Parts: sequence; structure tokens; C-alpha cells
Amino acid sequence: MDILLPVLTLGVLGAAFGFGLAVAAEKLKVEADPRIQAIHDRLPNLDCGACGYPGCEAFAEGIINGEVKELSKCKPGNNKHYNAIIEYLKKNPNEDGSYIKISK
Repeated sequence: MDILLPVLTLGVLGAAFGFGLAVAAEKLKVEADPRIQAIHDRLPNLDCGACGYPGCEAFAEGIINGEVKELSKCKPGNNKHYNAIIEYLKKNPNEDGSYIKISK
């Protein structure tokens, strides 16, 4: 019986902290631009860093933010990847209707 109180205390604390984390995760959720994931899927996904970004997802984010002007910075990429990204960006402009200017 001496063990019952500590076990119950830890159980209640664990449930309370778990609930608090679930609420915080929902309230502090950050919505990401879905185009980042779509461009990431069209890249070689080697995460080599040859482009100067720490990985393909960061490179895709750079494309969406307009920081990347040439897709050829992605060294493992080829025309198949570049053309797929350019076509996707033509079909999915920015929220204001402007297009991202990028070349091979």
C-alpha cells in the first residue's frame, strides 16, 4: 500500500502534462506552405547540401521564398527535376497571383 500514493501521483502528473502538451501543440501549431512539400517531392531528396542549403527541404523553402533564382544550384538534380518544379510553380502561383521567377 505504500507504493500506491506515488504511483497515483505519477499517473496523475503524467496525464496532466500529456494533456498540457497536446493543448500546446494544437495552439502553437505553425501552418506551412504546402508548396514547399510539393517542391521537396520533386527534388532528388539526397540532402547533400551541394546547393548551399542544409537539405532539400530548406532548398524548397528557399525556392518558395524567392531566395533561389537557379535550380541548377541543386547539383544532383537534372532537367527532369527542374522541369517538374518549373511546371508546378506555373500552376501554383503565390497567394497574390504573382509567379516565382526561377530558371534552370
